[in-house]
Amino acid sequence: MSPETPQSADLKTLWPGAATRFLALRLLPGDDLRAALQAAFAAEREHAGFVVACVGSLSKVALRPAGKDSAMLLEVTLEIVSLSGTFSKDGPHLHISVSDSRGQMLGGHLLEGSIVRTTAEVILGLAPVHFRRAPDPRTGYLELFFD
Repeated sequence: MSPETPQSADLKTLWPGAATRFLALRLLPGDDLRAALQAAFAAEREHAGFVVACVGSLSKVALRPAGKDSAMLLEVTLEIVSLSGTFSKDGPHLHISVSDSRGQMLGGHLLEGSIVRTTAEVILGLAPVHFRRAPDPRTGYLELFFD
């Protein structure tokens, strides 16, 4: 195993749940969902975060679907069905699912340019550990590691 390849101990971490802080946010119409969440996390002292919950609506969504290199941009009323992901000082890794007025679903990597329509209520968990992104030779991508 090369020095860059993580050991199994690098693939998990534990921390006491009582040590996790929670940050509640209410984003307003016109806010960029990804940019606002990234800025809120950057203003906190923790080096690890995760999405606990998110509900709201978007007037525009920018996402990158699975297996695609380019962004998809839709400008239509959408409900946020789910948002999940992690935050580190290297940036967020966020996935979103949205539905349109017919209930059809679409999802992928959340990109900047996803604009809040009426509100987005988001709860972030802030953990007393260090998340970081580093190249993983097995996947070829920047992956989540713990310090």
